[in-house]
Amino acid sequence: MFTIGDFARHGRVSVRMLRHYDATGLLRPAHVDPATGYRHYTAGQLARLNRIIALKDLGFTLQQVREILDEKVTTEELRAMLRLRQAELEAAMAAAAARLVQVEARLRSIESEGRMPTNDVVLKHVPSVRVAELTGVTPDFDHIGPVIGPLYEELGRRLDAAGITPGDTGVSYYEDAPDGGILVHAGIEVSVTPRDDGLRVLDLPPVELAATIVHRGSMETLLTSIQALAHWIEANGYRSAGYPREVNLECPPNRDEWVTELQEPVVRA
Repeated sequence: MFTIGDFARHGRVSVRMLRHYDATGLLRPAHVDPATGYRHYTAGQLARLNRIIALKDLGFTLQQVREILDEKVTTEELRAMLRLRQAELEAAMAAAAARLVQVEARLRSIESEGRMPTNDVVLKHVPSVRVAELTGVTPDFDHIGPVIGPLYEELGRRLDAAGITPGDTGVSYYEDAPDGGILVHAGIEVSVTPRDDGLRVLDLPPVELAATIVHRGSMETLLTSIQALAHWIEANGYRSAGYPREVNLECPPNRDEWVTELQEPVVRA
């Protein structure tokens, strides 16, 4: 048997924690000296301690840990819980990283107020383009990334299954969703006949007049270019006629090297 100090060292936990687990009934000592009150543990109890710590680190409360252990959770079940928790944490980390990038983009827009690069805006006609697309709904622009990414992944799978070779240009655009939120269209240029059989292929109408600007960088940093368009539109006597299209001209593995053209439909104010 091990003293509580020795057992704590082997389990890589504190003596105070072991006393707490004893008090709550999660992990009782194998033997308590009736004369001194000293606690003693066996090496076999490390297995239960490992389960307690693993479940606690997965985010379960001590009450939940007790209930799970009482049901004799297996190693395979613990592994499945770990994989699930790992996926949740990775998603949370990705969301937090994306939010930091958005805050940085917002800060850059604040810093550049009064000196937006509106000289980079070009007014032009945008011809019709044929795309294959999938759609989804997001509550707001802060959550477009988690929606549009999977849409493009699924679109790629469906194009491959249909034996269709897409072009190199992605075209995404947005509409107000009927029940609130934003309807996201994730499209890519194709040269096949229009259809709507699980893989929608359609011709996007031409834009008679669009204020356009080329954005270089990840989509999370798009804000500065979008607001540069807004300043140009107002300063030159136009008004917006809808959401801008986002035309992905270059999409290398490094997202910071992406090149995207924003095409915002405008009319004379």
